Amino acid sequence: MQLRTNNLKFTIKNTILYTLLSFCISTQLYAQDIIEDEVKDTIVANDTLKVAIDSIRTVTAPVKPFERTKIDGVAAVIGENVILDSDIDIAYQQLISEGVSASDVSRCELAGSLFENKLYAHHAIQDSIEVRDAEVNSMVDQQLAYMTNELGTLEKVLRFYKKDNVDDFKKELFEINKSNRLSEQMRTKIISDIEITPEEIREFFDDIPEEDRPLFGTEIELAQIVIEPEIPQEEEQKVIDRLNQFREDIVEKGSSFATKAVLYSQDPGSKSTGGKYTLDRQTNFAKEFKDVAFSLQEGEVSEPFKTDFGWHIVKVDKIRGEEIDVRHILLVPEVTRKSIDEAKKLIDSVRTILVSGSIEFKEAARKFSDEKETREDGGQLINPTTGDTHFELTKIDPILYDQVSKLKTNEVSLIIPDQDRQGRKKFKLITVLNRYDEHIADYSKDYLKIQELALRKKQIDAIRKWQNEKITDTYIKINGEYRDCEYSGNWLKKEK
Repeated sequence: MQLRTNNLKFTIKNTILYTLLSFCISTQLYAQDIIEDEVKDTIVANDTLKVAIDSIRTVTAPVKPFERTKIDGVAAVIGENVILDSDIDIAYQQLISEGVSASDVSRCELAGSLFENKLYAHHAIQDSIEVRDAEVNSMVDQQLAYMTNELGTLEKVLRFYKKDNVDDFKKELFEINKSNRLSEQMRTKIISDIEITPEEIREFFDDIPEEDRPLFGTEIELAQIVIEPEIPQEEEQKVIDRLNQFREDIVEKGSSFATKAVLYSQDPGSKSTGGKYTLDRQTNFAKEFKDVAFSLQEGEVSEPFKTDFGWHIVKVDKIRGEEIDVRHILLVPEVTRKSIDEAKKLIDSVRTILVSGSIEFKEAARKFSDEKETREDGGQLINPTTGDTHFELTKIDPILYDQVSKLKTNEVSLIIPDQDRQGRKKFKLITVLNRYDEHIADYSKDYLKIQELALRKKQIDAIRKWQNEKITDTYIKINGEYRDCEYSGNWLKKEK
């Protein structure tokens, strides 16, 4: 959604940079998503990062290019948390790796965001909010695997971050990730009980001058039919036999499980670390995976078993109460050319009867689609950002945009080749169920969007009030160049 003026920009002030930092440091992990978390974007923002950054400046000082300072200097102390210059360096490097220009974010802005993060984390501990070590260790393992995959080798990762050894680096990543998770949970707690009444929503909307009301872009509702080539039983058996051979080599001949994982596993999230994950019963892994892992004794290797991702064998390295360290090898059965041709022929036939009008799209989805997440809803897609069925046309994935932007309502797309999570080919058809043209916000037509904006503003006001109170009550010491910054929060505790 584009905003015509700055009247609504306070609804996202000071949140996007924090989200970028948390996302870059903690959650952008190219790993095997054993169970995919829904992407939830609680921020309503403009289309470009530059506009977003402009709307959330945490300092009023001019943006200056990043300059390296002494690595081991203490930038600040927030409660019991120490922020080093090197913490700000790491945050900067992560932002740059995500494509953020060095001229867009100053060192003061990074510092201010980290101060907020540590303030939330400090009070999360005071409020007895807990973060499971298994969750954090799993994040660290996956994050390190992602870095290694991106840079090529673990040695290059250590050089890039100027670390002497992997153990120290993992400890540092653990503390960063744990602090971020505590911070996130504290923020969630602050706003968890906040609700908004219809009167408040109306007041929020009426306070926006008519000429300044937001412009909602063109939105569409989509449905799709997905046809996946069938995996022949003989291909499944090949994978099972190979995993059984690996297991025999490991159990009977003493081969290294980790080495085989590095050489043969098809899980990009753990391959480089020898298939290692740390998990407990609450970790977001496939139920079948956890059931097998928690049934094993320390040092035991499982028989081959299947999840939605393929076939696995698992070894338990260490049991620590409710937490375990495991290694696994994932192999994915191949689909044959014959299976691909048969799937292509089927989706051709489905499109033919759809175009002829012999069957409605939703009925065809329920009858033919292999995508179980959408099949029962007639193939209708849910927007993971908003949780509803509307997709703003200018904000959808560019590839999807090319596929649907020119479709008329109820028109069926051409056959679209696609890939599953393992890179295997599949085919899909897409249709536009409804189209809603670009328009100025209307209270009755856009009530849910206006409600979201009003609630978000109320939440941010609550967070800002909480932060101002806690800054006053918390031991805070800001050092060196960071005393020269001008922050939105009173971090220097100057008398007003």
